[in-house]
Amino acid sequence: MSNQPTAIDNNTALVNVEVDTSYENDSSYGDELSSYSESLTSSVLEYRHENGRRYHGFRDGSYLLPNDEQENDRLDMLHELFLQLLNRRLYLSPIGKPQRVIDLGTGTGIWAIDFADEHPQAEVIGCDLSPTQPTLVPPNVKFLIDDIEAEWTYEKNPFDFIHARNLVVSIRDFGRLIKQCYRSVKPGGWVEFQDWDGYAYSEDGSLAGTNLQRYYDEVYGAFEKAGYETRPGPKLEGWFKDAGFVNIHVRKFQVPYGVWPKDPHFKKIGTWMLAAIEAGFEAGALAALTRYKEWMKDEVIALASRARADGRKRSVHMIGDFYVVYGQRPAN
Repeated sequence: MSNQPTAIDNNTALVNVEVDTSYENDSSYGDELSSYSESLTSSVLEYRHENGRRYHGFRDGSYLLPNDEQENDRLDMLHELFLQLLNRRLYLSPIGKPQRVIDLGTGTGIWAIDFADEHPQAEVIGCDLSPTQPTLVPPNVKFLIDDIEAEWTYEKNPFDFIHARNLVVSIRDFGRLIKQCYRSVKPGGWVEFQDWDGYAYSEDGSLAGTNLQRYYDEVYGAFEKAGYETRPGPKLEGWFKDAGFVNIHVRKFQVPYGVWPKDPHFKKIGTWMLAAIEAGFEAGALAALTRYKEWMKDEVIALASRARADGRKRSVHMIGDFYVVYGQRPAN
């Protein structure tokens, strides 16, 4: 099996388990500063502190994951995972040399910064609820503090390329968001979403009945109760078609959790996935379960700990499906 990213069809198994009988337990950018589209008001900087974690203050409650340093480190680990999946590519769309680009839900801004380095001719905007991005960035990057699910005002100054990644459990209405992308991209321009089917699985049934499965059932149940989309990946193609995009392309990647795969490429991917998910068990569950299912903090931490232990077992072969979908607004 090659080390290139592999597009797969539904129900096709490519991740094989490594048999290991010895295992006993289951850029510097000068002085340029990023600019924001608005002054950082008190509502932006007055973060919510809850259960030992820090959450955004602007549009408080719109996003249920933390924005503290621990979470930012996890997001940067996910960035490396996605680069591994896409053979070090930031995107798959055939965009040429875009002049104006936006990254939706930019998080730490790492994708926007890397893209700006690759495309110095482009004006690159990263948009997020939290002002947690660095200040020393390429001169062609700026960050906006805004809610991407609110009404947009970009139609009069549209983009050549719109990018969004890892918005699972962050968005309530993906269909509406993608229609806003259609209206805000230039004729002939491209939109690309990269996202998960949030519910993991195992092809051999080894996930069934584990605390790992219970974790996802409980946590995603809470997100769904709050109105968030937990399975955007397989639905993206339909939303792109509904919005009017053409030349739609779909790639699906199997992403193993842990070091159990036999193939060296998948083992490396699984190691990055293990690190990123382990760092996010509590972060992903605390707000959702305490706010929407009335769990206590200690109960959430206990569930996260049990799920983490199951995830380290080589006998549990969890896989997640990651989708890259891109489409073009018709030129006429």
